[in-house]
Amino acid sequence: MEQSSNAAAKPPLGIFQAKCDEKGRLKLPSEIVGYLKAQGVERVFITTVDLKLIRIYSESLWESNQNIFARGGETAKIAQDVAFIANLYGGLSEIDDSGRVLIPAELRRKLEVEGQPVWLDVYNGRINVFGKKVYDERMHRALDGLEDKVSRLEANGFR
Repeated sequence: MEQSSNAAAKPPLGIFQAKCDEKGRLKLPSEIVGYLKAQGVERVFITTVDLKLIRIYSESLWESNQNIFARGGETAKIAQDVAFIANLYGGLSEIDDSGRVLIPAELRRKLEVEGQPVWLDVYNGRINVFGKKVYDERMHRALDGLEDKVSRLEANGFR
């Protein structure tokens, strides 16, 4: 059962490495399993909305997103398109006793993570999972001009 109060559950810091096996099972790092358990999460919705990142949502967070889709208004067509992609590639998964979730078959094939190492981080309440290609792109972008980036942030108070 998912608890309504997740304020006490602090997201783990860092980027974690894992592997999606040939059967599509992703063993979540213990820090992420602990984070989900602290929120009472037993089932998750696993999908993509950008065909780059796999996103793992608690059921309640995904329901909140569905409410945003349902609002309509000036973003109704955008919401329909994003919901279509999310539903096409998405699926519910139980978190098993070993801390594994099952990535939907079409999703893991489309993002080429089957039998491959993946990296995970927690952002905005969801878990992002990305493969080697996205990892390399992000690493390249982060390293480009890194010294200047740090100097600029320190000028703005970063310690």
